[in-house]
Amino acid sequence: MSRPPHPPFNPPPPEQWLSWLVPLIFAANVAMFVYAMYVNDCPATTGPENCILYDHLGRFSFQPLKENAILGPSLITLERLGALDPIAVVKKGEGWRLFSCIWLHAGVAHLLTNMMSLLFIGVPLEQEFGFLKIGVLYILSGFGGSLMSALSPKPNISVGASGALLGLLGSMLSELFLNWTIYANKCKTVSTLLLIITLNLAFGLIPHVDNSAHIGGFLSGFLLGFILLIRPQYGYVSRRYIPAGYDIKRKPKHKCYQYVMVVTALIVLIIGYLWGLDKLYGNSSLKYAPENFN
Repeated sequence: MSRPPHPPFNPPPPEQWLSWLVPLIFAANVAMFVYAMYVNDCPATTGPENCILYDHLGRFSFQPLKENAILGPSLITLERLGALDPIAVVKKGEGWRLFSCIWLHAGVAHLLTNMMSLLFIGVPLEQEFGFLKIGVLYILSGFGGSLMSALSPKPNISVGASGALLGLLGSMLSELFLNWTIYANKCKTVSTLLLIITLNLAFGLIPHVDNSAHIGGFLSGFLLGFILLIRPQYGYVSRRYIPAGYDIKRKPKHKCYQYVMVVTALIVLIIGYLWGLDKLYGNSSLKYAPENFN
């Protein structure tokens, strides 16, 4: 007598992570801006009569519009707190500025734009892939953006998290290519994502916006996405989800091309970072250009 067939089973859907790191990054950026305004102390340095909204904000009031048109602190304050200064990085050994600048913003409009993008892009990514991968992606993409900015033909003083944010967008694109088999409507997904990326990169064409940081962050995130955001191929079932007694043919967890992409991206990323650092620290002819924000 033949054994009755096993009842069909479906593996449980992957559980979403609780997003706490991205909101924490959001809070840290806002806190740093408030601290920057406290340190700036416009009334003491510029005079109460020249500060924007002095009657309401007191010490936290903004610099005159001729100094900062987007409602924020002075360039001197930003530089003191860790703005990207390629000359200081190379000639004073202040390499930490390549990381600290991504936590500073030049003004209220700058901060609001970046933080809205952070929540819109970062929260879904963290829910999907977890805090560790997205945290590493954010920091290293920001570093890549800072490095590219420092290597621009006319290095400048710059601040902002846009490099890290474009890195998150870049990782979404590489994740799509890396995990191609699990997406149903591929053309729609690619076209929507490319449109968002194009609009963000086009924003860098506005004067005083550091598009080199956007490009560097995007390229870093694109490569990091291949390394960090690999997912099992369509149809893969983990052994722990197979009930006892079932005898089914399991697919490999990943396809061969996924491994090739991961290794290639890792090699290109390491070579790119090493080349950029060597070019930066080997440049003895750095000269200042006007300040930018990213």
